[in-house]
Formats: sequence, structure tokens, C-alpha cells
Amino acid sequence: MRVIVRTVSELCVTVGSLIVLFVVYVLFWTGVRAEDVMDDQIDQLQEQWSKSGTRPTTTGSSPARSANPASPASPAKPAPYAKGRPFAIMYIPRLGFTWNKPVLEGTGTGTLKKGLGHYAETAQLGQKGNFAVAGHRRTYGDPFKDFPQLRRGDAVVLTDGTTWFTYRIDKGPYKTVPTDVEVIDPVPRTSGYTGSGRYLTLTTCEPEWGHSHRLIVWAHLDSTQPVEAGKPEALRR
Repeated sequence: MRVIVRTVSELCVTVGSLIVLFVVYVLFWTGVRAEDVMDDQIDQLQEQWSKSGTRPTTTGSSPARSANPASPASPAKPAPYAKGRPFAIMYIPRLGFTWNKPVLEGTGTGTLKKGLGHYAETAQLGQKGNFAVAGHRRTYGDPFKDFPQLRRGDAVVLTDGTTWFTYRIDKGPYKTVPTDVEVIDPVPRTSGYTGSGRYLTLTTCEPEWGHSHRLIVWAHLDSTQPVEAGKPEALRR
């Protein structure tokens, strides 16, 4: 009997140790690796933009091209984004002024391990329609860990190396189910928008450690300005 008890105890200790190691891997190691990968994606973009002379500047205070939410300036339509490759950097001041993440094309599992993912079937950045982006709530760097903190009026700023795009949140976080794909329509369902425009949708998982639901925020393109004009106001506070 003592042998049986000792064997069972040793098995329990072994299983417990494996569980602890797995939790450490999920909570810590995937985050460390993801941060390195995301930093590498941003470095790739910065290098690419530097070579082409379009690196976003950090000084200057020239006014935006447009501050009219109804008719912000529309930049030229970019070339199609390359699947799985970064093409923009996103900043959300509400989540911290050191918060910045690369945006890659596609929402596949491998892509979302490297940063945020653009729903390929939605509009391109700054263009008419709905530019929709997904990100992990937890694991792989926890990019949208504080997603529930987002509020109406918050700025979501992106750059593609030539232009700064400032979106302003109008609604959210809105809770729905994964099958509710209409939230990324050109005019998103239940967003409150009634006509075409230049919109942004952000999506992540809900609850924090699950994926039974989704959290959504919607925003409109508030203003644009060239990178040579310096940072937009939302990033200079």
C-alpha cells in the first residue's frame, strides 16, 4: 500500500510540475518571444521606410490635412498588402504611450503571433470602407490585454510610413459572438454608422482567457497628415 501511495504521490508531483511549466510557457515565454518578434516586425518596417525616405518623424507640428470627420483626406490607394507581412504600425495612447504594435496582412494563427492582423477582405488603411484588425487578448505578447479600457473619443493612430492616420473611437467595447462577421462589414452592423465612410474596427477575444465571445470597437477616420509633418496631436500629449 505504501508503494502505491508513494507512486501516486510522485505521479501527482510530476503532473503538477508539468502543469506549472506549461503555465509559465503560456504566460511568460510566449510573451517574451512575441515581444521580440513584434519588435523585429517594426524594425523591418522602419528599415524599409528609412531606405525609401518615408520613416515617420518625431518632431514638427504642421496641421493635419483634414480635421473634419465627415471628409478626411484620402491618400492614394496603396498596393495590395503582402500576406503575412507587416505594412503599418498602430499606436493607442489609452493603452500607454509606449504601446505600439505592427499590423500584418491576414489573421491566421501564425500571423497573429507576430502582431495584429488585418482582415484581408476589408478596406485598406485610410481608404473608404472598413479597415478591420484583430489581435490576441492574452498570450503572444498580450497586445489587446487592456482592450476593455478603450472609450469613445480615444485615438487609434496608424502609420504606413508615408501618412499618419488618426481614427477616433465612436462605440465599444461591444460584446458579440465569433459568428457575428457583420461587425467587419463596410458599414458595420450595430456600429451606429448609417452610411459609407472610412472606418476602423478592432476585434479581440472575450473573456480574457477564453474565446467564446468577441469584443469590438468601431472608429472613424478623423484626420490624416504626412509623416514629414511630425507626429499627430494624439501622440504629442
